Amino acid sequence: MKKTLSMLVLASASFGFMATAAHADHHMNKITKAEYDAAKKRADADEKVAKAECDKLNGNAKDICQAEAKAAHTKTVAEAEAAYKNTPKAWESARKDIADANHKVAKEKCDDLNGNAKDVCEKEAKAAHEAAIADAKKDKKVSDAKKEAADDKKDAMVKAEKEKCDALSGEEKSRCIGAANAKR
Repeated sequence: MKKTLSMLVLASASFGFMATAAHADHHMNKITKAEYDAAKKRADADEKVAKAECDKLNGNAKDICQAEAKAAHTKTVAEAEAAYKNTPKAWESARKDIADANHKVAKEKCDDLNGNAKDVCEKEAKAAHEAAIADAKKDKKVSDAKKEAADDKKDAMVKAEKEKCDALSGEEKSRCIGAANAKR
């Protein structure tokens, strides 16, 4: 029973971390300032409603509910901000914020346990958190490397185009070089 409960806690924490991993390659999903503002307002309203529902609960159940409401708010706002800024750094930051919020939820769920079961639950929550942070960093590095590779390819193509221009002279060579530079 204790093992099952800690596995459920880990699974629920991990699910939140895995859900954010889906956004690692979604850097093309840029949103407008108006969409970003609307997402923040919607997140604020949803959090307010969720926390009002939490007020009906007592003890740790209430704490878990409030942490889940905050985590949902954090996820929505962080993803909206990342989509608005649409940079690898913004997506990394969003994933870290979401991982932190999910970690708080997982730790709250561990509070219902005692002894070794609680210790195991907390260690599993910490491991899942550290894994999510490492994935966020890795995905940023991969994204940066892809951008650098694309830039290197583009530079190589421009150099090749310019080399073709060397066979030309005068105005024709100038136009050729201008056209090659325009491909950057």
